[in-house]
Amino acid sequence: MPRVFAAALVFAAVLVSPATGQDRPIAFVGAHVIPIAGPEIPDGVVMVHQGRIIAVGPRASVAIPADAERRDLTGKVLMPGLVDSHSHVGEVAGADGTAPIQGDVRTIDAINVRAASIKKARAGGITTVNVMPGSGHLMSGQTTYLKLRDGGTIDELLLCTDALREICGGMKMANGTNPRRAAPFPGTRAKSAALVRARFIAAQEYQAKLRAAGNDSTKRPPRDLELEALVEVLDGRRVVHHHTHRHDDILTVLRLKEEFGFRLVLQHVSEGWKVAREIAAAGVPSSVIVIDAPGGKLEAVDLSFDTGRMIDEAGGLVGFHTDDGITDSRVFLRSAALAVRSGMSRAKALAGMTIANAHMMDVQDRVGTLEPGKDADLVILSGDPLSVYSLVLETWIEGRNVFDRANPEHRLFAEGGLGAGDDSLVHVHADMEDHD
Repeated sequence: MPRVFAAALVFAAVLVSPATGQDRPIAFVGAHVIPIAGPEIPDGVVMVHQGRIIAVGPRASVAIPADAERRDLTGKVLMPGLVDSHSHVGEVAGADGTAPIQGDVRTIDAINVRAASIKKARAGGITTVNVMPGSGHLMSGQTTYLKLRDGGTIDELLLCTDALREICGGMKMANGTNPRRAAPFPGTRAKSAALVRARFIAAQEYQAKLRAAGNDSTKRPPRDLELEALVEVLDGRRVVHHHTHRHDDILTVLRLKEEFGFRLVLQHVSEGWKVAREIAAAGVPSSVIVIDAPGGKLEAVDLSFDTGRMIDEAGGLVGFHTDDGITDSRVFLRSAALAVRSGMSRAKALAGMTIANAHMMDVQDRVGTLEPGKDADLVILSGDPLSVYSLVLETWIEGRNVFDRANPEHRLFAEGGLGAGDDSLVHVHADMEDHD
């Protein structure tokens, strides 16, 4: 047995599979493979088994077992499932209008996993998402990291395994225009920053009390759900995903990060090109929106396709996102194409759709590249991912097909038309099968 295949089997064997069944390996043969983790492979093989990738390489170097199911992808392109670091699929809602800071709110309690928007995201090749509440608050609640598996409950889509005891997402924050409204919301940028600082100071005090109490439950302070979540932020266990557009707002976020030491991902950064060196020097990743509506709001009027390239050239980590439905999930790959048109390298742009976003969500060990041991999340394309003419033909999550353009029911959500926005019709048949 060739060394590359044997090593892959050993590595995969020590991992717990995220899927069941799939007794036979599946070999995707003959595609132009874009592993992201290394050079593109013109005539490649990607082999998956039990929900994991077990081998990747040129056709000549990968031994395919006799019992493997072969999928001939000659003339097609195979790459990792896309990772969207900022999405609103699932009809999610977050904080209400009672206060500008509501860190106790959890999107996990408000996601409709049967929503048409999730099916459309699969049709765009998206397999992993950071589902966010809105940006009308300084802190609108806890985000949720999902795999877009074909499941009927939120638990079936979670990336975490225990929603009660694990951290299953980040924390959504915002500044700039959106949170500035009538009282009790702040009316100025300065007051916005002051409110956030005051809440983090309260969280530091709560954190100190928890540490002083140790394991003595009688000395612990009364539970405060919001402060508990902010302590997770202060401890570095929960990432802050911060909506910010204007260059001065970006710098305000960087000062808050420096003061309180939380882990940070900048979201949108429409004027990031103006402060690219400052962003990179802070060591903060940027999740950039490319297809937006300049002029839709004053703080986004200077949005530039050059932002990703300029932050990358300054040394910052760059990913892209949809903010779905600002950018439709089905055209997510065009973000990378537009970044390349503005001078970003092909490799960095495609990494920005996959592994860079995986790092921003702490899931880089599972998704974002085609490597042995990682989840078998794959996208099969009709052509080059940067071409406007290329179509997503199939999307696979953990070795299971969740979108097939050849399936009329799936194709409906790729192309639109009557019934494409109806969450219930598609599930009637599935629910009947579940109860047979």
